[in-house]
Amino acid sequence: MNLSRLLPDRFTLSLIATVGVASLLPCRGMAASAFDVFTNIAIALLFFLHGTRLSRQAIVNGATHWRLHLLVVASSFAFFPLMALALKPVLAPLVTPGLYAGVIIMCTMPSTVQSSIAFTSIARGNISAAVCSASLSSLLGVFLTPLLVGLLLMRHQSESSSLHAVFDIVMQLLVPFIAGHLSQRWIGEWVGRHGVLVGAVDRGSILLVVYTAFSEAVVEGLWHQVTPDALLGLLLVTSLMLALALMTTTFAARGFGFGKEDEIAIVFCGSKKSLASGLPMIKVIFAGQAIGVAVLPLMLFHQIQLMVCAVLAQRYAERKSPGAHSAES
Repeated sequence: MNLSRLLPDRFTLSLIATVGVASLLPCRGMAASAFDVFTNIAIALLFFLHGTRLSRQAIVNGATHWRLHLLVVASSFAFFPLMALALKPVLAPLVTPGLYAGVIIMCTMPSTVQSSIAFTSIARGNISAAVCSASLSSLLGVFLTPLLVGLLLMRHQSESSSLHAVFDIVMQLLVPFIAGHLSQRWIGEWVGRHGVLVGAVDRGSILLVVYTAFSEAVVEGLWHQVTPDALLGLLLVTSLMLALALMTTTFAARGFGFGKEDEIAIVFCGSKKSLASGLPMIKVIFAGQAIGVAVLPLMLFHQIQLMVCAVLAQRYAERKSPGAHSAES
C-alpha cells in the first residue's frame, strides 16, 4: 500500500489552514457582508463552469443504466439518512447535538462528481455511468437535500422554509448550471482546455464558504461548543458511516447482478458526499445562521472518503481482467 495516499493533499491542508485563519482572524461586520457577496458570486461561477463541462453525449451514453442510477440515488438520499437515524443511539452519545445535526445534514447531500468519476476511472469501472449517476445525484440534490433537511430536522426547518430553500438553491446553483450547459456549444471547448480554471474556482469557492462559515461560527463561540472529545467522536462516526456505505453499495451491486465495472461506479458514486455542492447548499439552507458546526461532519467525511477510496480504487485496478488467466495459460 502506498502510504502517501493516506496523507493529506494540498487542498486538505488548505482547508485546515482556512479553518485556522478563520479561528484567529474571523471576518466581522461589513467585511463579513463583502465576503458573503463574493462567495455567492464564486459559487454561481463554479456551477456555471460545471454546466459547460457536462457533455450531452455522456448523458446519452449513461441514460440507459437506469437501474444503476436508481441504486446510486437510493444510496445517496435514502440509505444515508436512514442510517443516520437508525444509528442515533450509537452515534449521538459520541458527538454533541449540533454535530449530530451536522451528520444528518451531511447524509442528505448528493454524491460527488469529480472524485467519483476519477476513482471509477482509476478502478477501470463504467466511467460514462459514473458521469451520469454523479451528475444526476447533484441535480436531484438541489430539490431533495433541502426537503430532507426539513423532514429530518423539523425543529429547525418548517415546510415553507424548506420550499424556500429549494427555490434559493435553484436560483443560486441550478440556474447558473443550466446557463452554463446551454452555453456549452460556444465556450465548452475553451473551458475544457482550461481545466485549471475550473479547479481554481472549485477549490476557491469551497475555501471561501469555509472561511465565511467558520468566521461566523467562531464569532458565535464555535470552539467553546466543540470539544476535542466531540471531534474524536465525530471521526469515529464518519469512519463508521463510510465503512457501512461502502459495504452496502458493494453487496447491493452484487446482489442485483451488476457486472464489476458497474459495481465500481455504484460503489464510488453511492458512497460519497459532495463538499463542492454540499457547502453551498448548507449555506443557502441555513442562510443567516451560524453553520460552522453543521459543515464539520461533511468536511471530515469528505477527507476520509478520499483517502479510503484512493486505496480501494487501486485494489479494484489491480484485479485481473476477464480472460487474463486464459491468455496467460
